Order: sequence, then structure tokens, then C-alpha cells
Amino acid sequence: MRGRTNEVGARDLREFLAGAFQLPADLNSPAEETAPDNDLSAPGSSHSEDFTPTAAPTLDPDLIPATPQTPTSMASPSRDSDLRRTFPAFPPRPADDGGDSGSGDHDNDAPHTPQFAETWWGNAWVAALEEGALDPKRLLRGRSYAEKGHVDAITVTPGLVLAYVKGSRARPYRVQVRLRTLDDADWERFLDAAADRPGHIAALLDKEMPKSLAECGVPLLPGPGDLAPQCSCPDSGHPCKHAAALCYQTARLLDADPFVLLLLRGRGERPLLDALSRRNAARAARAAQEQEPAPLPGVRATDVLAAQGERRLPPLPLPLPIPPHPEQPPVYPAAPGGPDPFALDQLATDAAARAHALLSTGRDPVGDLTLWQDAVRLAAARPGSGLTVTTRALYASLAKATGRTTGELARAVAAWRQGGIEGLAVLEDPWDPPAGRFDRARPLLLAADLPAFRPWHNHLTHPHGHVQLRLGRDGLWYAYESEPGDEDWWPRGTPDLDPVGALTGLGAPSDL
Repeated sequence: MRGRTNEVGARDLREFLAGAFQLPADLNSPAEETAPDNDLSAPGSSHSEDFTPTAAPTLDPDLIPATPQTPTSMASPSRDSDLRRTFPAFPPRPADDGGDSGSGDHDNDAPHTPQFAETWWGNAWVAALEEGALDPKRLLRGRSYAEKGHVDAITVTPGLVLAYVKGSRARPYRVQVRLRTLDDADWERFLDAAADRPGHIAALLDKEMPKSLAECGVPLLPGPGDLAPQCSCPDSGHPCKHAAALCYQTARLLDADPFVLLLLRGRGERPLLDALSRRNAARAARAAQEQEPAPLPGVRATDVLAAQGERRLPPLPLPLPIPPHPEQPPVYPAAPGGPDPFALDQLATDAAARAHALLSTGRDPVGDLTLWQDAVRLAAARPGSGLTVTTRALYASLAKATGRTTGELARAVAAWRQGGIEGLAVLEDPWDPPAGRFDRARPLLLAADLPAFRPWHNHLTHPHGHVQLRLGRDGLWYAYESEPGDEDWWPRGTPDLDPVGALTGLGAPSDL
């Protein structure tokens, strides 16, 4: 009888050791898939009373080894390549950020929730998930899992998104979502569409996905039923809450970088940019071959340098006509370790505009600017009002070169956009205007049912300290705003000869 007991104990010990050192790839084991999901035992679930955990074998405590750490991440950045990218886990969202931040175990039908993603293409991914789902309750739980940070590091390869998702058990579930990759013909159509418009390439480099590119006849974004989830949990829902959580977090990846979508469809970022660069170069070469340059008028050098004797030199040809506009510079592809293509594009565009002005007028419009004024002008020429990643890098470089802060540069850019170099002077150089226009401004403001503004140099400040007018040396009034009680003045509105007109758009007289 004692020998029989020792045999059973040894077999139990072997089984325990085999399970204790199970690899992450073995998480999808038959034993675990047949066990009920602990998440179904939440209050209100019909399965909470049927779950009975299986008792573990009784072993000698001295023979049980230390339990190894359960694998909870598949992040391996060292293995990343052009066709494999690993992204760290997203932190939990604040309670007031995103959609339903409460528990995902609601039993009523799915309520209307705000959009989960921040971009139109990220929300298109979410729409494909939600329209192809069979159970809105599982979607709500998956969304809650995503918002609470239950999705670990995400690995993206062509046609596959892979991650571990934490459920109520100690051991996370291995989740993957498959998406069909594009064939060579689809990629050819996509590259043609991207190369046809240089703005497409610029938008992709700025981490944006133009709608015209996504709707070029190539199915970049998934539709309902295109996402094929698979999870190691026993839930047979389509999708289960763990797969839904991974899909929601993937939408946040797409928000940050649309190249993740292109990688899912089969092509990495660097191979795509290299292919677009080669295609642009080939198109430019073909265009140059098809369009032979027109012969330019001139004098042969041999005629000029030959002995003249009594022969008179022919007259020099007239200068070439000035082009109507400086045209657009070529597109500069990004290269590892190379200069920023957007900075090159902006500098080339600015140089072409200055050269065109010099040819047509005989003077450089910005030749007399100081280093600081020219830096403000370059920053103000950057299109758009928001500070993107590229714009922040440009502001940081210009501010460092001029010995200013990024905040000072941003305020100066606002003044430049309000009134050019004169607007910048109004921001930075107070002065004492002569009697006349400045003195007549206060009665005009009082006649418009505005309070008595406080004068200081060329400034008139609202008594509540939130609106200010500044008289420029050009005779225009420039409006400024600040938080009440805070001397943080920012240019607002359009300059005007009338002080009341300069306040137009800042609010009604009763608000001022």
C-alpha cells in the first residue's frame, strides 16, 4: 500500500511540474479551453453557480518547487523588423476619457457611447468591429477591458495582431486578430494612387491617412466581418471580450500611426516609402525624356573668345521671361538619419518664393529681417493652427537657434499671423504715441458702451484685465486677450483703424 502511494505521488509531481513550466505558446491548451471563464461568474451571470474549481492534487510541501512567473507579455522589441512591430501596452484611460469607463458587466443592451478612437480611420476600424459583432454586451466588456489597460504589449505583423489580455484569472489569454493582406495588384494600385498626389506621401509621413487615398479602390480599411478574432478563452462569442479589447486598442495604434494599418495589409513602412521614392524618380525621369527642353537663346563661347579683328560682337540676348509663380519644389522622401523632409520642403519653398520676388522686383522682401524675425516668419509659414509632432520639432529648432523658448516663439507666431512684421513689433516694442489718435480712442470706446480702458504707453487695457488694445506705428489697433488677473496677453482678431472694430469677434460689448 505504501508503494502504491509513492507511485501516485510521483505521477502527480510530474504532472504539476509539466504545468508549472508551460511555455506561453501552450496557453491555448485543451484543458484551459474547456474550463469556464471566471468573468462569467460576475453578478447577474447565469453561470456563476455552476462553476466548481477542480481540486489540485495533494503533494508533499517539501517536494513542490517555486512556481515560475506566469508570462504576461509577448513584447520582444529586439525581434522587430520591417514586417514586425511591437508596441508597449497602453496605460488605463482616465475615468472621464473615452467611452463607458464603468464595468463591462452591464446586462442591459449596449448604450450609445462616444467614439473610442480619435481619427476617422481609427473609428472606421472600430466600426468594422462593432458592425460585425454578434453580442453588444461582449463589446462593452471588451471596451472596458481596453480602457482599464488589460491589453498587454501588441505585436503587429502582416495579416495578424497579437497580444495577451488579462481576464479575471491569473493567467492571461492569448488573443489574435487576423486580417487579409493585399495582393501585388492591390499594392500596385495603392502605390500609383499615392504617387499621383505628393500630398498623400506628405500626409502619411505626418501620420495621417487621407480619405482620398483610403478610397482609391484598394480595401485598406476593414469592413464588417473582415476581422477574424481568435482567443484562448473558452468563450465562443464573436468576438469574445478579450478579442474585442485587443481590437479597441488596435484602433488607438492606428490613431497614432496609419502605417500600422499598411503593415497589417502586408507592407512595412520603410519598403513602402522606398517603393514610392523609386516610383517618383522613375516618373520624373520619364517626364524629362518626354519633354525635351526648348533651345535657349545665347552666344557661342567660341565666338566670344575668338580673335575679333574688325568683326563686331553680336548683341547679348534678352533675359528670359520671369515665370508667373515660383512653382512647387519636389517631394523629398525621408531617409534614416537624414534631414526632415518637411523642413527641406519648407526651406525650398521659401527660397523659391524669395528668388522669384528678387527677379520680379529687384529686392529681397525678407533681406532686412533680423535672425529672430526671420525665425518667426518661417514658423508662421507652417500651415495649420495646431502643434503637430513635426511642428513642435520645427519650433524647438528655431527657438534654440534664436535663444528663445518655444512659448515665446508660439506667441510671436500669433502676432506675425495677426499683422506681419508690424504685428510682431506691436507685441514686443511698447512706445509712446503722439497726441491724437490714441487720445480719441477712449471716448470712442465709451460711446460703444464699453468701460474706461486704462492707458499705458500705446496700450489700452480693459478694467477687468482680459481685453487689451495696442496702437501700432502703422496707425492700426491690435486686439489682445488674457485670462482675467493674468498678464498673459495673446494677439487676437484682425487689426483695424477703429479701436471698436478691432474688438470685433472678441465678444459682444456686454461680454467685454
